[in-house]
Amino acid sequence: MRLALFDLDNTLIAGDSDYSWGEFLISIGAVDEKKHRAENDRYLRAYTAGDLDVAEYQAFCVAPLAKASREQLDAWHRQFMREVIEPLMLPKAQALLAEHRARGDYLMIITATNRFVTEPIAEALGADELIAIDLETDATGRYTGRISGVPSFQEGKVIRLEAWLDEHPEIERAGIYCYTDSHNDLPLLEYVDHPIAVDPDPTLADMARARGWPIISLRR
Repeated sequence: MRLALFDLDNTLIAGDSDYSWGEFLISIGAVDEKKHRAENDRYLRAYTAGDLDVAEYQAFCVAPLAKASREQLDAWHRQFMREVIEPLMLPKAQALLAEHRARGDYLMIITATNRFVTEPIAEALGADELIAIDLETDATGRYTGRISGVPSFQEGKVIRLEAWLDEHPEIERAGIYCYTDSHNDLPLLEYVDHPIAVDPDPTLADMARARGWPIISLRR
């Protein structure tokens, strides 16, 4: 079975789910607006520049989660899906997923956003598998603020993918497709046979043109 990889943020959805989650927490009064937005904006700039400290960022993201019960978090996430994520869904992205599904491909979303935020989104999109940043929990099931295992960011996406492929010999290693908007995914794009830039950031757009990679839009 052939594999089709998809980044999530600004690729399959028209926005950044991690950043949007922070804005959602502000909107419901779960965090201090001024402080949280300033940090959220700072980390987004670092990600865009390609120099994000992913462990530090996840500690920031998880801090509000550690203060709430799982029931409260699940209720917040259902509201987040309805009010924030569903309007960001892209019909062309859903059509692309359906096209690969019709070919019999195995659909994986591979993202540098944490699993808490992205798992319900991946389910809504009908992905077969999700590789995301896994978060450590304590004995009570509350998030500690630390990452569990290798973070799926930059080279970490390749490390996580190779480990997953080792566990799934039924998936072909040849002919893998990869769709992403971000230059942070260059290691993954270089790993696969079919790299595709999707509404790419300026750095990735330049790289794609230089290397002859297809550039597509799921927004226009």
